[in-house]
Amino acid sequence: MSKSRRADREVPACFATVPSGLEAVAADEITRDLDGDVKKADKGIVVFRVPEVGPDLLRLRTVDDVFLLAWGTDSLTYKAEDLKLIRQWTVKEADWQHLLSLHHAIRPKPRGKPSYRLVTQMGGTHGYRRVDAGQAMAQGLGGVFPPSWKPAEENAAVEVWLIIRGRTAVCGIRLYDKTMRHRTYKVEHQPASLRPTIAAAMVRLAGAAPGDVVLDPMCGAGTILAEQIELSKVRKAGRVDVWGGDRDMNMLRAAASNLHRVGPALLAHWDATRLPLVRDSVDRVVCNPPFGKQLSAPEEIGPLYRTALRECQRVLKPGGRAVFLVTEADALREAIKPHRWQPSRQLRVEVLGQPATIGVWQKPAAGGTVTGSD
Repeated sequence: MSKSRRADREVPACFATVPSGLEAVAADEITRDLDGDVKKADKGIVVFRVPEVGPDLLRLRTVDDVFLLAWGTDSLTYKAEDLKLIRQWTVKEADWQHLLSLHHAIRPKPRGKPSYRLVTQMGGTHGYRRVDAGQAMAQGLGGVFPPSWKPAEENAAVEVWLIIRGRTAVCGIRLYDKTMRHRTYKVEHQPASLRPTIAAAMVRLAGAAPGDVVLDPMCGAGTILAEQIELSKVRKAGRVDVWGGDRDMNMLRAAASNLHRVGPALLAHWDATRLPLVRDSVDRVVCNPPFGKQLSAPEEIGPLYRTALRECQRVLKPGGRAVFLVTEADALREAIKPHRWQPSRQLRVEVLGQPATIGVWQKPAAGGTVTGSD
């Protein structure tokens, strides 16, 4: 991505922040669901254009935030001279009034005195501080907000963000608020509950088709099941049945409460190592099993994975697909090995501050071949 020119008067570019490792999944959602044209997908940032800037941008599910792009560059020097460039680009490269008018059309200004907030995020070692970069952006924004607009630390009508990651920087107006990332349906939270954006990526990777049954044998608060239901609504191609269960009744109660706001799901109190399901009854398994530190002893993880995978092998149809999020990827591979499932994709992500892996696996079809489609 080179430094952007002044945005098209009608349709400016946008950018999204995504969990690191899921850039390609988010790019696929933008392309498929919004008919977008992705320009860059790297370092947790996806830069794209869509035919029309509108409310559909707020329905993306594999991204954390979406912004109207004011300017962007891949040419930072790591030196203090970057501050001068940030100030200049903020002044010259953005049509702020046009961006603000688009923002107000999607997110109407709240009642009361208008307010704004400036946010700077910076990763990597640079010859200046994050606060210095923020001041450079603020200087470039001089005169953009009328004197009647007041700075605010939270609940501002407009937020302008500067995100710096190594040589890359993007600056723009935020379209999301906290309800987009955390979801309005998720009113019941449990410890170590899965991040909805990651759950959304997992169900997209599972690729369930209309009429399929998707199983989460350790469903926790129901986030994966909710995201599968929401994806089916977006695609409008037909219902996907979702089944889930957990051995913890508190988790099940949370899942029932959350899913009540989303759509129908079959929930049951069960042990994932002894599923009350018939053989070859589900088309997809999507699961975030407990991490080692969530168990009473780390050595329990191997036996748990082996017994749970035997049940997944039994209930998953030949040719079916499974998607797992784990921190102990080696233990999962050892548990899967006897069943001869084939890995089709492995994505490195970070969950609760820990490195983790999303693995996509295919069970051989009848006769030993591997089939499936995205």
